[in-house]
Amino acid sequence: MSAALGTAPVRDLAAATAATTTVSRAIGPVLATATVATGLMSGLFFAFDVAVMPGLAAGDDRTFVTAMQHINASILNPVFGAVFVGALAMPAVGTWLLHRSGRRAATLWAAVATLLYFAALVLTSAVNVPLNDRLAAAGDPAAITDFAAVREAFAQTWTTANIARTVLCTAAAVALTRALLLHRGSSAR
Repeated sequence: MSAALGTAPVRDLAAATAATTTVSRAIGPVLATATVATGLMSGLFFAFDVAVMPGLAAGDDRTFVTAMQHINASILNPVFGAVFVGALAMPAVGTWLLHRSGRRAATLWAAVATLLYFAALVLTSAVNVPLNDRLAAAGDPAAITDFAAVREAFAQTWTTANIARTVLCTAAAVALTRALLLHRGSSAR
């Protein structure tokens, strides 16, 4: 009986070591995926800041409204949805894994990234989505009588909020890069 009791702590230690190894192996891929997803969202918002919105601003009101209605409808697809949600879920999972592994500095950076991206989601939900919904509610462009008013109610606020989303997402991507580098540095030791 004492021999069986003597091996239990050894088995528990082996199981704990295996679990820790599994967590450690998952951290790198999770952080890399989080960084890519957040970078993709940052790049999407940046593209609107430097190309899409300035390009549409140079056009007439009807073109602006029609194009933004089509863009807003077409962006709601599974690929965008997976990246949009993944850019929050993956940093959160990475934060949890880093915390479990005891890597405090990397955990802090991943947590900051998660909070920054969450702030971008709150901004999206509070400003951009309601504006998109109002733009859609303006109806078929063939039936809109005052394109200038529809554009005026949308463009400036949406563009300003998008710039803020770009800044938040870019900062989140930088924080995730730092977390990934700290993780790799601690794993190399």
